[in-house]
Amino acid sequence: MAAIRNKLGAVIGAGLVLTMLAGCSGNSNSNGATPSGSAGSAAGASGTASAEAKPVEITWWNFPNYQALDGEVGKYEKQIIAAFNGKYPNIKVNLEMITFDGGPEKLNVAIATNSAPDVIYDAPGRIVDWGKKGLLAPLNDMVTDEVKSDISDAFWKQSSVGDQIYMYPINTAPFLMAVNKTVFEKIGALDLLPLDKPDRTWTLAEYEKALQAVKEKAPDVIPSGFFAKSQAGDQGTRAYIANLGVSRFLSEDNGKVAINTDNAAKALDWIVKGSKDGLVVSGAASLAAADVNDLFLQGKLAFTLNYSAVLKAQNVPNKKVPFEEVLLPFPTLDGSEPKLEPYVGGMAIFDNDSAEKVEAAKKLVDFVANDEVWGKKNIIQTGGLSVRNSVTGLYGDDSEYKYSELARKFITDPPTVADGYADIRTFWFPELQRALLGASTGKEALDAFAEKANKAIADAKAKAGK
Repeated sequence: MAAIRNKLGAVIGAGLVLTMLAGCSGNSNSNGATPSGSAGSAAGASGTASAEAKPVEITWWNFPNYQALDGEVGKYEKQIIAAFNGKYPNIKVNLEMITFDGGPEKLNVAIATNSAPDVIYDAPGRIVDWGKKGLLAPLNDMVTDEVKSDISDAFWKQSSVGDQIYMYPINTAPFLMAVNKTVFEKIGALDLLPLDKPDRTWTLAEYEKALQAVKEKAPDVIPSGFFAKSQAGDQGTRAYIANLGVSRFLSEDNGKVAINTDNAAKALDWIVKGSKDGLVVSGAASLAAADVNDLFLQGKLAFTLNYSAVLKAQNVPNKKVPFEEVLLPFPTLDGSEPKLEPYVGGMAIFDNDSAEKVEAAKKLVDFVANDEVWGKKNIIQTGGLSVRNSVTGLYGDDSEYKYSELARKFITDPPTVADGYADIRTFWFPELQRALLGASTGKEALDAFAEKANKAIADAKAKAGK
């Protein structure tokens, strides 16, 4: 294992100047590291561990997956650790909070220097890639038959490499669009939104009417957003174009690009034209996902295209003006059912050549996911839904959470499990930029992306001996 890490570390270290993965959410609400959580005391322990058990110390790095308490990022995680130490007083957990902006690069540096954390709460895009590189400890022995059957195969597929489980899935939410409902109420155009339909599905023509109404009746509000500065939040742009063009991003077997269809190309051309006609934010080539969501939170944007129930909850304290947002699926060219990518959050354990640390980390993962008291509390604190089919109704009668649970029926398999995915996503946003800047047509941009991405898939498969 150490030899594998050393070899990989040299590769990663040499490539740190490249753009790093930037988090599935594209959000950046945290503001730096938080000190270590307390280790707890044996005197207060009420769980199963003995105070005489061999002490072990592990490090947990966490993006701001949980909503801040009292404005303090990491405060909730400290409460988890304190409760965990009530059961396992012999396991000291050192907490370090990382940001969605800088965290990916910090992780790459840590891996390259053989100083990776023991536990990480993250998403499949990075975790699966680490699993393919042999950096993680398999979690198969943690997954009971009951848990296995209670979580859909789609989530296990995103958590595994072959038959090895590398991420313990915990929370989820379909990636959707969001609309500033208050804007449409003010301009008397609420009927243009598909809120009277239980599944809220709608067509591109209906969507365009809504955008036009905002342009004409609320000139101080940008009708819709788009972004292509970096790969952060790329799931929003690829799902947007795929649904507008009724296309898949990759083929069903993830073996090649499928987004370079004529309809998807027309959808990209429509976005480019919309930026000129005032229906889409101008300067999208230089905007990041976080920039667009910030415009939305400022009340300056009617539709944002990279949202979820998780982000809706996390963004409550970040709104600059009061307004009500609601979640919507991506419109499709012909009104067919949309295909939504899921956000999936879960925990992974780095194999740092210590069986004791791996076993201690597994206890923390199990506590976070399955503790009788803290399991559901932790999901609610993420603002997401449980990946477990048996755990529903966590948010009572909240209409947007009810819709998110309904919208799970539109979830499709995301490309994050594809061979070469880490490279695939680096080719996406430069081609979007070319189209937005008028250097290529939509078809030329998507064909160029397909050529590069297909090569990355083939190279990754060859390297893996497939």
